[in-house]
Amino acid sequence: MRAAVCRAHGQPLSVEEIAVADPAAAEVRVNISVCAICHSDIHFAAGAWGGDVPVIFGHEAAGVVESVGVGVTSVAPGDRVIVGLLRTCGACFYCVRGEDNLCVGVFDQPSPFTGTDGRPIARGLKTGAFAEQTVVHESQVVQVPDDVPLAPAALLACGVLTGFGAVSNTAAMPSGSTAAVIGVGGVGLGAVQAAVQAGSTRIVAIDVVDEKLEIAEQFGATHSINGSVADPAGLLGDLTDGVGPDYVFVTVGAKPAIDQALSMVRPGGTVVLVGMPPLGVMTEFETVMFSDRSQRIIGSKMGSARMSVDVPRLIELYRAGSLHLDEMISNRYGIEQINEAVAEVERGSVIRNVISFER
Repeated sequence: MRAAVCRAHGQPLSVEEIAVADPAAAEVRVNISVCAICHSDIHFAAGAWGGDVPVIFGHEAAGVVESVGVGVTSVAPGDRVIVGLLRTCGACFYCVRGEDNLCVGVFDQPSPFTGTDGRPIARGLKTGAFAEQTVVHESQVVQVPDDVPLAPAALLACGVLTGFGAVSNTAAMPSGSTAAVIGVGGVGLGAVQAAVQAGSTRIVAIDVVDEKLEIAEQFGATHSINGSVADPAGLLGDLTDGVGPDYVFVTVGAKPAIDQALSMVRPGGTVVLVGMPPLGVMTEFETVMFSDRSQRIIGSKMGSARMSVDVPRLIELYRAGSLHLDEMISNRYGIEQINEAVAEVERGSVIRNVISFER
């Protein structure tokens, strides 16, 4: 089986023959067709959040179910599915309250991957989709209608789900609001499109890559600011009647972006932290000013999403032509070209590169 195995943090991925176990209870074995490259995979591979090696990353995928374990009822062999990292036990404190993204249920199944020497290989984010096959918990898969291509559908497993959900679920942004989106990669473009759906009157995209800003405007941003050549806070104020936006969504896990957001949002406004910075990244602000202005900072893990609820909703928006996914796919690569595909993502010149497993 072909797979991309990271042997040490910071080292390139390489192709290696491995074995994948049969699904256990409540697990699903999937033949992966496509897997998009998310920045979280790159950060994990660099050791930003720790973890074990060797490891197979990849968590924004789609494919076809090959077999299922005991008790699986939501999918069957032959079903086309999205494969993501969100898992829900359905019984913990958070799951029973509909906060699936915060599930703390115990999933003690070992990694299904082993190397040729029989030693286990970890799954990045409990998914491991940079491989021809993977085994995941039943809650990590959602069926895809036959008329929806798998490549754009894969983007709903993480990036678009996270960005869209940050606006529609976490912030529940009301119609008529103004919004700024810092970082318009895959997650940011999801947030821009959600703001359009929510009826935002002004949507300002902020990035340091002009090509991404142009794409954001095509997706519905009313204005754009290149943060590397201008004073974003000042320009943003000018675009929002001198008061600042109601909401600022930070979709990149970078300290400068977080610091900027706190100076951008209007009095009474909300900063939504969506991107995941490496461990140890800190920020600070003058608390008396934040209190005096009645501003809020809220976190948004995976867009406060529930796979079983939000993914079908986004699929319907895509089928109706209201959600742009195909346009987000920059390039497609085979698994043997994954190092090239990752390097392109790291340079910031693309929205989403996709690894394709041809059969």
